Amino acid sequence: MTDTAYRIQGATGEWEVVIGLEVHAQVTSKAKLFSGAATDFGAEPNTQVSLVDAAMPGMLPVPNRECVRQAVRTGMAIDAEINRWSRFDRKNYFYADLPQGYQISQLYHPIVGEGRIAISLDEKDPDAATKEIGIERIHIEQDAGKLMHDQHPTRSYVDLNRSGVALMEIVSRPDMRSPAEAGAYVRKLRSILRYVGSCDGNMEEGSMRADVNVSVRKPGDPFGTRTETKNVNSVRFVMAAIEHEARRQVEVLEDGGTIVQETRLFDPDKGVTRSMRSKEDAHDYRYFPDPDLLPLELDDAFLEECRQSLPELPDAKRRRYEEALGLSAYNAAVLTAEAETARWFEALLAEGARIQGKGEAEVAKASANWLLSDLFGALNRLGKDLDDSPVSPLKGAELLALVADGTISGTLGKQVFEIMLETGDGAEQIVEERGLKQTSDTGAIEAEIAKVLDANPDKVAEYRGGKDKLFGFFVGQTMRAMAGKANPAVVNELLKKALG
Repeated sequence: MTDTAYRIQGATGEWEVVIGLEVHAQVTSKAKLFSGAATDFGAEPNTQVSLVDAAMPGMLPVPNRECVRQAVRTGMAIDAEINRWSRFDRKNYFYADLPQGYQISQLYHPIVGEGRIAISLDEKDPDAATKEIGIERIHIEQDAGKLMHDQHPTRSYVDLNRSGVALMEIVSRPDMRSPAEAGAYVRKLRSILRYVGSCDGNMEEGSMRADVNVSVRKPGDPFGTRTETKNVNSVRFVMAAIEHEARRQVEVLEDGGTIVQETRLFDPDKGVTRSMRSKEDAHDYRYFPDPDLLPLELDDAFLEECRQSLPELPDAKRRRYEEALGLSAYNAAVLTAEAETARWFEALLAEGARIQGKGEAEVAKASANWLLSDLFGALNRLGKDLDDSPVSPLKGAELLALVADGTISGTLGKQVFEIMLETGDGAEQIVEERGLKQTSDTGAIEAEIAKVLDANPDKVAEYRGGKDKLFGFFVGQTMRAMAGKANPAVVNELLKKALG
């Protein structure tokens, strides 16, 4: 992956795009950042609002330890500097959804300093280059409420359920040079957050959204003036916003205009960005230390607790799948891209190893292939997620064990799987009740082979005359005659003898 991979061709030559992202990730916590109010998504308006969230006089904020812990764990997961001393600041502005008249944030002394995330644009290629995207900081801040303009013809209402919800603002360096790199970065960051458990990453619910900073320049020139497109809520929209905004800026500059530093909005229906307001600087918000909150001071015991609680992260897990389990680079990448997929696979693997009495490495390839092909294909067809799978890891492992020990053939295994999807029954029960057990009875198989050869004398002659490819035809006819219950290995062996 190189910075020269993506260029915009203008009338005056090539332009380079410079991209930085500020991702707002809602912290996984049952309570808000400075109050005990709930954070459940989808609650009735203004049913999750404490006196602190509503800015009632005299109400003082109290930091939520879990929110601090999750921010620290996230910083550790991206190999970032953890600041033992950090401080909350007030960002002052007036808006109807901000009852305090200020947002509590961390401008000057964030809890997490510089880190990095490695991305790849082609996970299918084990030799594909990776690129490291620098992380400038992660700070904790409280979310604002929500204005609702569609509830009344002449009035707007305010829902304060989100007021005070804890956010991590994860600020990248301007290291990305294409929409594809930005998309890969958001996907990788979301994957890490989900592994750590510090954010659910559900962009469609607003628990993760991105402010997209874009500028353009001629290659080698200093950075140009950037614009910020606010609150983009999907990977696809992040990439589309960058594509449109970069081309818009090139057109402005080539027409002799200048780029205004401003805040913009992305219209997903039209695929364009629109001007919202001029971009404010820090002095416009009159930042100052929050007098109601002491600085955060983290001790060794707290930091060690955070470090010990981290799971195996996606890059480390992918390497283990390749090196210890012998999986292909592509399968390992797909299985580790989402924490839920990896958890499901490891449950399938553990059950399979237990049932078959083998090591996990011995059952890994068959398990991975079945999960990524058969199960994912079926779930996609049914419009279901892995969480809603009608087949559990245990039942999947039972099915694979029946195929592995020869109780049923691979073809019968697919039939049994379809029945499992419909009924929810286990593989052993289905095989027993429906008489689907594979047979290795040589007498019965030889009798069917004889019938097949007698019915196709012309093809037998062609085969014996050197047309070896017809062997597959005889196998298929025999298996069909035995309703797929014949052991394929035995069929192959007996057919070779019968055909000479």
